[in-house]
Amino acid sequence: MGDVKRRYDASRRREQAAENRARILAAARESFEVRGYGGTTIAEIARTAGVAAETVYATFRNKPTLLYRAWDIAVGGDEQDVHLLERPELQAVFAEPDLPTRLRLFAAVNTVVMRRTAGLRLAVETAAESEPAVAVFLEGIDAARFAAMGVHALRAKETGQLAVSEEECRDVLFAMTDGTLWRTLVVRQGWSDDRYATWLGTLWATTLAAP
Repeated sequence: MGDVKRRYDASRRREQAAENRARILAAARESFEVRGYGGTTIAEIARTAGVAAETVYATFRNKPTLLYRAWDIAVGGDEQDVHLLERPELQAVFAEPDLPTRLRLFAAVNTVVMRRTAGLRLAVETAAESEPAVAVFLEGIDAARFAAMGVHALRAKETGQLAVSEEECRDVLFAMTDGTLWRTLVVRQGWSDDRYATWLGTLWATTLAAP
């Protein structure tokens, strides 16, 4: 009975730790988006998450680590350590042989990612103006996105259906996937995500794919 109880207690502690971690990350993301990086405090995150500030420090050490982890989850949609390009939704995009259709599928996936990341991205951009560590983080975000768009462009070229150079395809995709366009049309102008995804997919398909 003692071994069973110890296993139960250990399992419950792991579950509690995972629940605390999820609440902390959700609270951190909300605070970064609403208050900005500079206006966010560990104490406020702890209060929102319903844990002690010491628990936040013990789990994530500091505010920059919370920002980095919140970003990773926003991009991927969960805490799994799987690169976005390796996730099923992007693998399905790459599996589509018709390039116009593929670009429309990618626009739909990207719109979902923008819904998760655009607000946090804006907080990162704002903080980068005064926080050197966040500026370096932003450079890393964009470097990773540039590399990912390079993969999309290369795979598009391999279809033989690309109407522009691989480099131009990469640059166009990179320029249109940082969240600015989504915020302008969806947040400011009131477009629905469906309308945005359809418009973006049509734009990519007609300008990047050969007729």
